[in-house]
Amino acid sequence: MLYTNLRHIESANQLQETIFRNQNVMVICGRMGALSIPVFRIASELEAEYPQVNFYDMEYDNPESEIICQLAAEHQQLNIPVIVFFENGKPATVTSGMQTKEQLRNLLDKISLQKQNS
Repeated sequence: MLYTNLRHIESANQLQETIFRNQNVMVICGRMGALSIPVFRIASELEAEYPQVNFYDMEYDNPESEIICQLAAEHQQLNIPVIVFFENGKPATVTSGMQTKEQLRNLLDKISLQKQNS
């Protein structure tokens, strides 16, 4: 299990249940390493700014994270951590690698703006 301040997803079934029960879900799939830890920290800070988004972590090296890893490969996002934003049960955005607070905020704002224009 990852030691972050985010809620944890530990199985593929739990991932499926989470993304279908919640309209907006961001899953950060990573490791307790130099590239992932800052992203986990930033996401936990952004939770207060984006109450409409449910933030979770998932362990990259867990075989149960295969769904996230497949999405990353399909979108040619091969760095760690993998960040997937699900909207209404479907992946809306997939990115990977080290992200700054500004980059994650821009991603969340872009998704919010797209929803407002729909």
